[in-house]
Amino acid sequence: MRVLKLIRKNSGRHLLRTSLTILGMAIAVMAFAVIRTALDAWYAQAEASSPNRLVVTSAISLTFTLPMAYETKIRSIEGVTNVSYAQWFNGTYIDTKNFFPRFAVDHTTYFDMYPEYIIPPDEKADFFRERNACMIGKRLADRFGLKLGDPMHLTGDIFPGDWDFVIRAIFTGAKENTDEGVMFFRFDYLDERMREEAPARAGQVGSFIVQIADPSQAAAISEKIDAMFKNSLAETKTQTEEAFSLSFVALASSIVMGLKVISILVIGIILMVLANTMAMTARERVAEYAVMKTLGFRAFHIIGLIFGESLLIACLGGVLGILFTFPVVGLMKAALSDFFGVFPLRLVTLLLAGTTSLVVGFTAAVFPTIKALRTSIVDGLRIVD
Repeated sequence: MRVLKLIRKNSGRHLLRTSLTILGMAIAVMAFAVIRTALDAWYAQAEASSPNRLVVTSAISLTFTLPMAYETKIRSIEGVTNVSYAQWFNGTYIDTKNFFPRFAVDHTTYFDMYPEYIIPPDEKADFFRERNACMIGKRLADRFGLKLGDPMHLTGDIFPGDWDFVIRAIFTGAKENTDEGVMFFRFDYLDERMREEAPARAGQVGSFIVQIADPSQAAAISEKIDAMFKNSLAETKTQTEEAFSLSFVALASSIVMGLKVISILVIGIILMVLANTMAMTARERVAEYAVMKTLGFRAFHIIGLIFGESLLIACLGGVLGILFTFPVVGLMKAALSDFFGVFPLRLVTLLLAGTTSLVVGFTAAVFPTIKALRTSIVDGLRIVD
């Protein structure tokens, strides 16, 4: 109990230095947690992928389309239970800054393959009934203050012209990592316009989504699909939905790697800040430790004092940093909502930040403790005026 009292009193002897160290620890811990959350946001879409869904795209590039007639052939492959298709639309809603995913999909099959989209039955029926109907996620509706029955006007770029839709359904996500910032509309509406305005582009889709019965057969079925269209005018590339999502992360691999490196550097900064504080503390108290040894304090008492103070500062900084993390992540989530459908602050991130603080607190006390224990009583008392 006396050692604990000494730890508390020692921590407050240089209040300004201790306070600044705790604040520095808190900022570093917060930065570490925020960076890890940003990394989780990059991978959230891949984590939401289903193991029994494959994505079939053009072997050349995502910008190239595939004939809609491929659907029947893909459906005939053993192990395939369902096939749907989608087309990235892009376009502009009000302003070019208002980015969010917009897809034309086969409404009769697409949502059967995505149970993570929770759609009220009556709204789904309205969406199926009206040719120019669209469906949006709840987060997207909240972002622009939209509700059922509101019009949505898009100015096309990939598909030029004015496109007028009516919101007939608003879906919610069944899971935390389900993106509610997406707009869907009916592919038959897009294809109908293309047949009138650009016949050469009609009957073409951006990708096929293939549902399979056994996820363990994903590689084999992917090979069969690609072999079926090999040497055709539109060869295919088939991969799991997770691999397809990760391919977009790979496009920003330098950014992701940079974030990973920075998160490691932040840990180093935390360690150097606290280690410097503890080294200064141990150097100032060499004479005190010598006197304590003279009075009969054992080595474990000295170890307890140094490690205890280091861990106390680390814990206070860690707790404060975790508390700072919540509002900062909230601000970043709002600021980056156009780019990240999900920005999850996970319990494992907070636990990792807290554990890192403890490890740093322990590590920072090692060398000051060794120095204090190796310094003899005579050498320690020599510095007394």
